[in-house]
Parts: sequence; structure tokens; C-alpha cells
Amino acid sequence: MIQDSGLHFAIDRSRKTPIFEQLCEMIRKLAHTGVLKKGTALPATRVLAEELDVSRSTVVSAYEQLVAEGYLQGRRGSGYTVCAIGAVELPHTNITDDTSKAEKVASLRPLTPGQPDMRLFPYRHWAKTVARVCRTNPEAMMTGAGSFGNDSLRQAIANHVREWRGLECSPQQIIVTAGATDALNICFRTLVNTGQAVGIEDPGYKPILRFVSSQGLTPVFLDIDQDGAKLPEKKVSPHIVVLTPSHQYPLGGVMSLQRRWEYIRWANTNHAWIIEDDYDSELRYSGRPIPAMASFDNLNRTIYIGSFSKVFSNTLRLGYLIVPHCLIAPIRQTMDNYGLKAGLMPQQALSEFIDSGDFYRHLRRVRKIYNERRKFLVDELSKNFSHFGSVQNHPAGMQLVFHLNNTLQDSEIAQRAKEAGIALEPLSESTMRNLGYNGFILGFCGYSQDEMSDALDKLHTVFSMVKKVRSDA
Repeated sequence: MIQDSGLHFAIDRSRKTPIFEQLCEMIRKLAHTGVLKKGTALPATRVLAEELDVSRSTVVSAYEQLVAEGYLQGRRGSGYTVCAIGAVELPHTNITDDTSKAEKVASLRPLTPGQPDMRLFPYRHWAKTVARVCRTNPEAMMTGAGSFGNDSLRQAIANHVREWRGLECSPQQIIVTAGATDALNICFRTLVNTGQAVGIEDPGYKPILRFVSSQGLTPVFLDIDQDGAKLPEKKVSPHIVVLTPSHQYPLGGVMSLQRRWEYIRWANTNHAWIIEDDYDSELRYSGRPIPAMASFDNLNRTIYIGSFSKVFSNTLRLGYLIVPHCLIAPIRQTMDNYGLKAGLMPQQALSEFIDSGDFYRHLRRVRKIYNERRKFLVDELSKNFSHFGSVQNHPAGMQLVFHLNNTLQDSEIAQRAKEAGIALEPLSESTMRNLGYNGFILGFCGYSQDEMSDALDKLHTVFSMVKKVRSDA
């Protein structure tokens, strides 16, 4: 006899949508409408699988995806419970294999974070695409783009974020940029004046921290807890906050669903803007990509920044900005004065590379390889470096954090590692305040397992030497 789970809905096997995604959709809907309240225990995976006549692995996949998105939390032996809040009132809005030649490409010193492995770049397929554009549509390489960029690429980006990020937008809302800094520059030139406050995560991405200060803006630092960036204190009122909700940099966590809604409510109440920096969201190694925060409020108070530098090429310097309809005219005025900084020549080729499916084939390939490298680095750190600190294993992104024991200092070890040919980014340098963070941000995407193994052997020697010196002192 099948136990009644209490989740009363039917799987539509005629739909093209995978069964596990149908299950995700229904649970999300029940959480949003408040039918499933915070703390509600979901049925065991076996029970629900039997009731729906699906495999248990299908239910497990759905539950784990919802854990990653922040709707559920799972504990060994206790099952899954709802950690999302109910419905939120929002204002109505309108809405290959070229490795032989690629081996010549020089890589950075391990373990520099945030770098793709350009030896994996599909040079031959990319060259064929560029050649085809030059042959059939050469004018698109030099002309035909307005102040917002190539029309075909903007349409391809709209299709991409709809499929991968759950974000509905029109090509008219998309601006092709020369990367995240260019996108931030456009936003700040349009929305803030010198001296105004901008909320930034701390610890956070150093270039953003420096950029805010260089623009004459007043930084308001947002502490990070287990739910993501904390909201600004009531006594300060930044006009903009810059967040990394899908994969916080550098700590790596995912902003909880409840915290996302709290930010959306805050932005609406304070007539403020949220800039969502989604720098490496495609590189998620467990389940489907987490929906963008901008999709939660239908691009009402959220501005979305995406990049091709992390998932495709760090030499093309192309990214994109997706803005609410009400900001199209102000940003167009900014762009008319500021000018398009993104290179025009590769835009049509990238559009066709995406439309042909070559971009997604490349993405699937590197994601598999990067995940293997991530697992290798986590295993090596857990096995051989556990007496020096601990590693946080978030199944996403291009780097991970190794937290040092208090007896060691990241700045000292980083200097000694540099002398040994290893690039370590101290965690303490990712904060503008003295918050006590002590560890390293370690990159794994740009290096083979052999390269990382050699670096880790040297690093272990450095650790042991520093620890011995401190013990003898």
C-alpha cells in the first residue's frame, strides 16, 4: 500500500519538461503561495516516488535541486523540510578537441582563482564560425550595431538567460558590455552621483571594492552570513547594492530564498536598485543552474550582469547587462555619451556560435572537466592539508576557499608560496575591514590535475616549513 504524501498533483508525461523539473515547479509554486509553509517536512523520497510512479532518483534529483535553490534544506536522517517563505506582494510591472595547438597557450601560475583553461577553448570551431561570418556577412564584423551592441547577439543572450537563468527579457533590455566592470560603470553613470552610497559585499570581489571607491562613491559594507549578504542597516540607505546571490565571491555560498525576497522588498520600499553580478552561474556542478535573482521580481528593481569571460573566453572581453524597461532610455542616454566599449568584431560570430549549439557543447565539456578538477582539489586538501585548515566544498564556480587554522597567517604563507612559484590569493585581502578571515581562494579550472598535484606538493612543503618555524619560535 502506497502512503499518501500530502503533495496532491499529477505528473504530465505528455509534456517535454522532464519529470524532475515538473516536480520542482510544483514544489516551488506551493512554497511561493504559502501552501507549503516554512518548516514543513516533505515526504520521504521513496514514498513520493511510489505515489507518483517515478524512480526514486528522480525525486532525489528534484529535492537536491530545490536545496541548491534555497527552497528546501536536507539533513541526514531527517529528510527534507521547507525553508522558503510564502508569497510576496510585488508591484505590477510590464514586462573540441584542439588541445594539441592549444597546449601552446600559456597558463597562469597555479592556483590563481577565476581563470578558465584556454587550452580547452574550441579554437577550430570558433575559427570556422568567424570565417563563415567574414564570408557571408562581413559588414556585421564592423558595422550595424547600435549603442547597445549587435542585435543578433542580444537576441541570443535573451534566449540563453531564459533557458539557463529563468530570466524573461527582450533583446531591447540587453546591452553588450566589455565585461563586468564596464557594466558597473554604465549602471553607476546612470543611477548614482558622486558621494552617494553603494552597498557591496564584504568579503567580496576586490575589483568591485576598488571600483566603487575610485568612482567617488561611499561604500556601505554588507556582512556575509549563512544566508548570503545581510541587508543594509536601517541607519544607512544605499541607492544601489551589488550582490553575487548565485555564488557568493569569494566564500562560495548561495543566497537563501528568504534573503532574496527580503532584498526585493527592501529595494521596492526604498526605491533602490539591486545589481546582480552573475559572473560564473553556468558553472554549477550539481543539478540545474539556480534561477537568477532578477527573475524573482521580473526585472523590476534588479539589474543583471552576465559575462562570457569565465565560461567561454577571457580574451574576447564580452559581457552583458540586462535592465528593467524603465531604465532603457536613461541608459541609452548614458551610452550615447559614454560609447560602446565592447569589441564589435566578435559579436556576430559569438551570436552564431551560441545559436549553432557549439557554445553549449563547449560549456558541457568544460563543466565536466572543471568538476573533475574541483573534486581532485577538494580530495587532496581534505586528505593532505586537514591539519592546516579546512576546505569549503560548494559544487559551483571556479574557485574554492581553504580556511586556515588560527596558528597560521594567509599573507605570510602566500608570500612564501609565491617564491615557490605558486599563486595564492589570501582571503584576508578580500575584505575592506579587519573581519578576521584567514585562508586562501584557490582556483582549479585553469590547471590540470598534474599541475595542481605538483603545486600542492610544493605548497605542503611551504605549510610545513612555516608551521615548524612558528613551533620553534
